[in-house]
Amino acid sequence: MSETAIEFVDVVKRYGTATAVDRINFSIAKGELVTFLGPSGCGKTTSLRLIAGLELPSEGQVKIAGRDVSRDPASERNVGMVFQSYALFPHMSVLENVAYGPTIRGVSKAEAREKAREILDQVGLAGLEARLPSELSGGQQQRVAVARAIVQQPDVLLFDEPLSNVDAKLRRKVRAEIRDLQQRFGLTAVYVTHDQEEALAVSDRIVVMKMGQIAQIGTPAELYERPASAFVADFIGDANLIEGRVKGGVFRAAHLALPVQAEDGTFTATIRPERIRLAAGGAATILSASYLGSRMEYVVSDEDLEFLVSRPISDPRLAAGDNVDLQIDPTDLILVR
Repeated sequence: MSETAIEFVDVVKRYGTATAVDRINFSIAKGELVTFLGPSGCGKTTSLRLIAGLELPSEGQVKIAGRDVSRDPASERNVGMVFQSYALFPHMSVLENVAYGPTIRGVSKAEAREKAREILDQVGLAGLEARLPSELSGGQQQRVAVARAIVQQPDVLLFDEPLSNVDAKLRRKVRAEIRDLQQRFGLTAVYVTHDQEEALAVSDRIVVMKMGQIAQIGTPAELYERPASAFVADFIGDANLIEGRVKGGVFRAAHLALPVQAEDGTFTATIRPERIRLAAGGAATILSASYLGSRMEYVVSDEDLEFLVSRPISDPRLAAGDNVDLQIDPTDLILVR
């Protein structure tokens, strides 16, 4: 059984009369990268700060490596943090930035620099030790920030929106580097982002939060393919959400009638845009067509229902105003309440 690195037990965080984190429970295994994901104000950053010791819980327990650290200040927790701004010292060289942490903890200057050189080599920054942060690219600065955290051998490494200051074209590369470093060093990492694609790309598991509570925890595939609620379905990727009822094994919404395996009752049906097929001719009408390089996105009106449809660029090209047959496989419906 995996060793537990972090555990929240009935954790509550209040600011006056406002509750930012509302009695949440979860655990993170050693060596796992878990992302807190959700809209602004959902409690994800507060949860990260509770692990770091930058905030203390109003109720409940925060445990790191089996030890209750709920009342311990940040200085007494073996936690490394990579901030949005990287927080590198602009007047210090790369080597000095990375060696700073061990030095203030009492390690000799020579030993601290040796450790820093080893880590910089492992993160691919050998030869850049003498440069100032301003002389590095955004991706290189990110790696310096990670190296500075890793050199202190933390029990947990925390990432607070680490790609918010990285150019859009660099994000894919930098997030892959972060994931590679985390796996290479076997680090337990907690990652905060509002970017769903980023979360899907880097995470072992994702904690989706809503209004201070956990909406669902799961692997990226579980959350995308088996969302537990309409909120999760809508937040993780694009989704068509259709309100309807199941009666006698058939889901009905407006003119739509599809066989399903579900009890009678009211449901929201989720259909991912890439699961819908289009064929020329039919009763539905394309309202708009958007070329997105690797795919086409269509907004399709089918009587009183409207669908977002994503199709490979290799499919026959359609245009706004075209009549199409909109085809949905019942097995692609995800029913949630």
